[in-house]
Amino acid sequence: MSFNLMNIATSGVRSSSELLQTTSKNIANLNTVGYVRERTEHATMVGNQVGRGETVRMLNEFAQKQLIRDVASQSYYKQFVTESTRVDTLFGEESNNLNSSINSMFNNLQEAMNLPSSTVTRSLFLTDAQNMIDQMDRLSGIVFDQANIVNEQLAIYSQEANNLIQKISDLNGQVGALNANPDNDNANSVLNERDQAIKDLAELVDIETLEGSNGETLVFLGSGQAIVMENGSFNLFSLDGDPDPNKKELTLDVTEGAAIALKVDQTKLQGQIGGLLAFRDQILIPAQNQLGQIGLSIADAFNQQNKLGMDLDGNLGGNIFEIPTAAGLPHRSNTGTAQLSATLEAGKGKEIPATDFRVTYNAGNVSIAAIDSQGNTIGTATTVPYAATLNSTTVPAGTDIFGLQLNFTATPTDGDVFDVKLNAAAAGTMTLATDRAESLALASPIRTESSANNVSNATISVGSVTNTDPASSNFTAAPPSLTNGAITLQKTGTANQYTLTDGSGTTTFTATPPLENILAQAGGAFANYGFDFNIDGDPATGDTYTIEFNTAGFDDNRNGLALSQLQSGQLVRQNVVTTAVADNLKTFNEAYAGLVTEIGVVANQAKTNGAAYDALAAQSEAWFESVSGVNLDEEAANLLRFQQSYSASAQILSAARTVFDTLLNAAR
Repeated sequence: MSFNLMNIATSGVRSSSELLQTTSKNIANLNTVGYVRERTEHATMVGNQVGRGETVRMLNEFAQKQLIRDVASQSYYKQFVTESTRVDTLFGEESNNLNSSINSMFNNLQEAMNLPSSTVTRSLFLTDAQNMIDQMDRLSGIVFDQANIVNEQLAIYSQEANNLIQKISDLNGQVGALNANPDNDNANSVLNERDQAIKDLAELVDIETLEGSNGETLVFLGSGQAIVMENGSFNLFSLDGDPDPNKKELTLDVTEGAAIALKVDQTKLQGQIGGLLAFRDQILIPAQNQLGQIGLSIADAFNQQNKLGMDLDGNLGGNIFEIPTAAGLPHRSNTGTAQLSATLEAGKGKEIPATDFRVTYNAGNVSIAAIDSQGNTIGTATTVPYAATLNSTTVPAGTDIFGLQLNFTATPTDGDVFDVKLNAAAAGTMTLATDRAESLALASPIRTESSANNVSNATISVGSVTNTDPASSNFTAAPPSLTNGAITLQKTGTANQYTLTDGSGTTTFTATPPLENILAQAGGAFANYGFDFNIDGDPATGDTYTIEFNTAGFDDNRNGLALSQLQSGQLVRQNVVTTAVADNLKTFNEAYAGLVTEIGVVANQAKTNGAAYDALAAQSEAWFESVSGVNLDEEAANLLRFQQSYSASAQILSAARTVFDTLLNAAR
């Protein structure tokens, strides 16, 4: 009897000691990151002894996987909100408001119009034009700096992810070795360390896990690519920029770089890496492109209208702004040596959308497509026959090539692809074409006059100018004048018949009331003179009107009025895909206000979504911790209970020893 009591007591002491050790371990690891609560379970009593104890982790795998998914989403929005809020704040500051600079420039243009012969007011306009360029460059610099920060963080995060991937793979190997030795006390510690590494990886990028053989955990990206595989194999992240080295893309190096790297679908990534990439693609790149688009639209509109006027030197107007040129970025797969440059074709500022562009050569044709931040084509690409220079004069009429002028150094090889980032380049590289106040062309190059001998009250309009290019109009540049001299319009005796006379001769024609665009109605060479005029009223027979070059007309501000009207002009393209009846243009101020609003909307949406995922992650954490977390109250109660169990077993052992000693003494 005493022998049985001895065995029962010994096994009871042992089992209570194991329970006390497990409870003590739980309490000691209360603040240990990644620790999973343990419980020791004993088999049914066999042969009057408590069975062998097995210490297991208290883990709900469903809660663990849900926590991993929610942590990835939470980290994604946390990173996105942090980055986007900073840019939203910078763009929202009054000191960075581009519209203030645009409005100031137009206000000083109005002052110059009030005193068109003054160089002082013209200088103020040029000063504000330079300030606007500087403001645009400053905003572009903000975006560029943020893009550099994104690249730096991507390098850090991808390296952290690679370290965790290698760590998980190594721990998988340790788990496999420990499974061969079930008595090893380190098994649960290794499992905890591996689970924590997986959770840390989920904070960087969204993952899914799958149980492999021999206790391994296989890890896959949410988009499906394997990153930790069986038998210690794994794939690591790398950063590559093709064709733009400043736009890093995430790839997976397969079999330690021995195979072609796998592209990662960055639109489906979560975690901090996904948040950074989304911030770049949804805010930085669109903001840079919209800034450049606004700048190109302003510069082109001013240049074209200024060319239609006469400056303070009496010359035909020239460019106010320099339109930048961007080099096409060749894809690494290109086999040809051709290079590409791109700029905005003069007069096409309202045709360029706020996107990048992809140019592809194949079988004698060039495909030009607007692309989004991920390189996907927006709408339908335009295909035109190859020419060394592609613009509106070398492509079929009505073809939309987005206002671009493309220049090839040589014929590309089939399959060659170039990316064009003209908008992004323009935002920070635009300059003034002149620093002379006299270059602002406020006057019109023509003036009209009604003869003092006219009988009727009909009057001639001030005229409108549409083209001053000496190669295709009736203007000469040096000295500035009309090629065929002054023009005289006279009504003949026949109803609605008029004669036009200049140095080229006399043309008789019949005008159709209302008497608008007289030169166009006369036709012939007159229709291409680059200017026109109207007659208001009904001229009498013999009434005469004159149109001549506006020599010394420095107090004239008619072209200045046209320049000022650019502020309210619909000159910025809104969408790539549109219809013939859609309102697809907006003003400069509307375009910038839309940019700031879009950044704010995206940032606020991210904040809202982030708050939702914070709640989900907290809920998942609570679910996980309800099973796997250490509860001090519960462990304290267990500690008392197991201590009492240990004491009781010790008392049985003491009683058994007393009985055994009594029996021995009785036999003596």
